[in-house]
Amino acid sequence: MSPSAPARRLRLGLPRRMFSQVLLMQVAIAAGVAVLATGLFLAPLSRLLDDQAMRRALAIAQTTAAQPQISTDLQRALPSPDGPVQKEAERIRKASHAEYVVVMNTRGVRWSHPDTWQIGKIVSTDPSEALAGKEIMQIDSGTLGRSARGKVPLRDAHGRIIGAVSVGIEYDSVRARLIHAIPGLFAYAGAALAIGALAAYLISRRVQRQTRDLAFSDISALLSEREAMLHGIREGVVALDREGRVRLVNDEAQRLLGIGDEVVGRSLDDALGEGRTTDVLAGRVTGTDLLTVRGHRVLVANRMPTDDGGAVATLRDRTELEQLGRELDSTRGLIDALRAQDHEHANRMHTLLGLLELEMYEDAVEFVGEVVGDHRATAEQVTEKIHDPLLAALLVGKATVAAERGVALWIADRTLLPDRLIDPRGLVTIVGNLVDNALDAVAGTPHARVEVELRAEGRTAVLRVRDTGPGIPAERRELVFTDGWSTKQPPAHGKRGIGLSLVRRLAERQGGSARVTEAEGGGAEFVVVLPEALEEPEPAAADRGALVPARQAPADTAPAPDTPAPIPEEESR
Repeated sequence: MSPSAPARRLRLGLPRRMFSQVLLMQVAIAAGVAVLATGLFLAPLSRLLDDQAMRRALAIAQTTAAQPQISTDLQRALPSPDGPVQKEAERIRKASHAEYVVVMNTRGVRWSHPDTWQIGKIVSTDPSEALAGKEIMQIDSGTLGRSARGKVPLRDAHGRIIGAVSVGIEYDSVRARLIHAIPGLFAYAGAALAIGALAAYLISRRVQRQTRDLAFSDISALLSEREAMLHGIREGVVALDREGRVRLVNDEAQRLLGIGDEVVGRSLDDALGEGRTTDVLAGRVTGTDLLTVRGHRVLVANRMPTDDGGAVATLRDRTELEQLGRELDSTRGLIDALRAQDHEHANRMHTLLGLLELEMYEDAVEFVGEVVGDHRATAEQVTEKIHDPLLAALLVGKATVAAERGVALWIADRTLLPDRLIDPRGLVTIVGNLVDNALDAVAGTPHARVEVELRAEGRTAVLRVRDTGPGIPAERRELVFTDGWSTKQPPAHGKRGIGLSLVRRLAERQGGSARVTEAEGGGAEFVVVLPEALEEPEPAAADRGALVPARQAPADTAPAPDTPAPIPEEESR
């Protein structure tokens, strides 16, 4: 015997696709609503038909009792199948299509009845309320079965109750009317169900297109994966709706922008405030890999519109890369300066060797003294005026680079900065950016000169950097501090337009300001004021250091013949 194939089990349950599930649920809901509406309509309809039948019976009874001839005949004649009361009651019954019209005296004896053999007998139901003067409507059972009844008192010409009139409407006719109405109700319910099913199908098709025919389990898995991805990647993600409101911001974006979940549902202007970061994320500034500064972070932003009119923006932290790039630029400058110094040192050694070979010993000693004195004088002049070691080292190095680029870097006579800085690294960043920009601006110009002034006014540090370059037009003096704004070609490591923006951000973070004006005699003058940048001086401390004239060079001093050619401008302010 060959093994039989395993029987396939019939699996019952909801279909897997969202389209089928939504359609099935909507059709079920529509059917349930149709059945419920039909049932809710039939219940009051039955009561309404009963009430109509009872009111009709009461109206017939009232009309019959209002005829004077019936009360007269009831008093004069005896109950008889051929009596006048029976004839009049039968006429009314047939005319009104009632089941019966019964006229009785005060003892309940019938004077009329559809079954003539019931005439002269007492009625089967209690007539006491009608004989007491009340009008009665009810559904009751009697000799002719269940009927809708109306009972009224019968009065003589003087208004005395001499009997009662009872009229019945066959209850089967009321039930027939109800049953007759049910097919119509079902037809309406079926039409409503068909329309609901069609609407459910159209809605389900739309859902199918929008969800790309995914199952609920697939969507749930996608949502879980999306949450894990958005909150796990090291890039900031900000999603916006068509109105520009934030609808999603992941953990990295919250860290980079310094915001929290409370910004969801708010506009970008309200959540982030005005600035370039807001303009970039909102799409008011277009492009790819747009640079912006948020707090102390340098960010690279990209924005992609979505099909629903919204957008998704991604943010990358470029702070460390930007710092590395600037350090690389500084290192290259120092290497170039060292290379030039090495070349200059070789020339000096050759000169010294020649003086020794010519036995010009006194001239050789004088030559060596001058060379050593120049380098020592530069360092001493800086350290006597600037007591912070980081700033002093920075300016000594910048002086060397400036000399190799044919620029005279001067320390102003008014410069005096004690060693009480609270954030020396921040001031190093500010001074380095401003001096670099000034060197770039004057490089290659005649009589190039950059002057640095650093002084303390109480706890406030004031920095001025002047140059003899072309200056900055008045209409661009605020624009130069904008994130990403630059007129120069970017370097190999990245983009321009960050240095001056960082200067202003660092100054404003300390409650200060950064501005640019026209220097006396032409060129640009950058002024940075940093309130509370220095610690309180000790009460017994005396002023350290005296004003020493800065190293001065004639304005018309030209670069040495072996000095490298000036470096072209690379970066805007």
